Amino acid sequence: MSFFIRLIESTDASRRDLEAIPRVHSMMHHGLKLDEYQNFLSDLYHIVWHFCPIMATAASRMPDGFKNVRYELYERIDEEKGHEDWVEGDLRAFGADVEAVKRERPSLPVQAMIGFNYHTSERVHPCGVLGMLYALEVIASVYGGRTAATIQKSLGMKGPEGFVFLESHATMDVDHMAKMTTLVKTIQDPAAQEAIINSTQVNFYLFGKMFEST
Repeated sequence: MSFFIRLIESTDASRRDLEAIPRVHSMMHHGLKLDEYQNFLSDLYHIVWHFCPIMATAASRMPDGFKNVRYELYERIDEEKGHEDWVEGDLRAFGADVEAVKRERPSLPVQAMIGFNYHTSERVHPCGVLGMLYALEVIASVYGGRTAATIQKSLGMKGPEGFVFLESHATMDVDHMAKMTTLVKTIQDPAAQEAIINSTQVNFYLFGKMFEST
């Protein structure tokens, strides 16, 4: 069995648990109220802001035996940098105080997610960052486009304004997932594999908790 297949089989229950959360199910099928979407974007801002620094942390600690992972992270950082500006733009489209969002702490699950991903990159195994990438890119590519369309409908809006981040990543992360599949298949080290699986499970879990906490 390839490691990528084992990764899917080991973490798919965590993905299904995310889908089963009542507020996630409602968001995907019925949309969100305006204040709920603003709260979601506020948490999302902090996740996205830390995305590149977490990858940079992992890349800086990557052993030479995983140079291909390090170089993939360099490429991904270049592609993802500045995407927090897209979330800022979506917040402004709804009249949110972006500077206040930046000053405020995100929800407790998001704080835990950010802290966990730095800790995994620094103290467990830097390849664990691939679990963060995998979980968040599955969420974006599988659910992002459908969720954006449903929220737009529930708010009576048309066009991309206010939904740039969700709609763009629904498309971008399909390509990222294809690259991830190829990269993960090269990971043979048992410690790296276990760090990736655990990180994927924890990121799915904490992303779901974000919806249970508000």
